[in-house]
Amino acid sequence: MLVAHPRRADVTARLVELDPRNARVAAEAARAAGLDGVEVVVDDAAPVDRYADLVPADLVVVCGVFGNVTDEDVRRTVGYCAQLCATGGTVVWTRHRREPDLVPRICEWFAAEGFELGWLSAPEAGFGVGAHRFTGTPRPLDRGGRMFTFVGAPPADQRAGTASGCADGATGAGSWLVPPR
Repeated sequence: MLVAHPRRADVTARLVELDPRNARVAAEAARAAGLDGVEVVVDDAAPVDRYADLVPADLVVVCGVFGNVTDEDVRRTVGYCAQLCATGGTVVWTRHRREPDLVPRICEWFAAEGFELGWLSAPEAGFGVGAHRFTGTPRPLDRGGRMFTFVGAPPADQRAGTASGCADGATGAGSWLVPPR
C-alpha cells in the first residue's frame, strides 16, 4: 500500500524485528521501493524505549504478537498503545481465532483505553485482524517499560539465525510505528 501511495515520501516509519533474516528482507524491500523514511531495526520490539523518538504515532502495527504472548501481556500491550498513538491514530493488530478466542476481550481492552473499533475481521475468517482508532489523549510514555514477552521463545541472545518472526505477522512478530509529520 505504501509503495503506491502519493504521500509515501512523507512517511517516517520504524519496523522492529528480532529475526535478522526477516529484517533484511524488509529493509531490502523498503530500499527497492524507494521508501527512504522506513527504518528497519534488528532488535526486540517489546521495550517501549524503542519508540520514544516516534511517539505519538499516527499508525501502530502490532502483528504476530497477540497470539504469542500471555493474555496479561496482550492487555498490557493494549494499554501501551494509548501511549504510542496520537489522538486520531490507528492501531492495527492480529490474533488467531482459536479457542480460547481472545479477540472479543481484546476489543473490550482497546475500548477501555479510549479506542473505537474501526474494523474487525469476521470470526468465520479463522483469523483476527482489528483496527482501532485512538480517541483519547496520549498518556506519557512509560520509559523503561516492556510491553510483552514471547511465550516459549528462547532468550533473544539465542535466537540469531532462527525463525522468530516476520514483519507481516505470518509466523512471528514485527512492530511498526508511523509518527505524524
